Amino acid sequence: MDSVDGLRDRLRDFAAARDWEQYHTPKNLAMALSGEAGELVAELQWVDDAGAVAGLAEGGLKDRLADEAADVLLYLIRLTDVCGIDLVEAANAKIDRNETRFPPTA
Repeated sequence: MDSVDGLRDRLRDFAAARDWEQYHTPKNLAMALSGEAGELVAELQWVDDAGAVAGLAEGGLKDRLADEAADVLLYLIRLTDVCGIDLVEAANAKIDRNETRFPPTA
């Protein structure tokens, strides 16, 4: 699956097969998303910039960050699906607003 829609559909099927929809309320999903974002941050919490570069080069840190970033993305996709939000549309609308709020400097 290489699209947001494909991931969304796969997550829907995954949750349905396990009867997890009952737990996938906006509040629960937002809380889970927050927890996963915290786990992502924790991987870098006590690492200085040089250590992060070295950890990414050797692979261990990169693998852990990939796992945590995937968790964040999956919960975000599931949350927006349950809330009826088109994530790509919302992201593009946000960029449009930010282009107005933060014009480029010359």
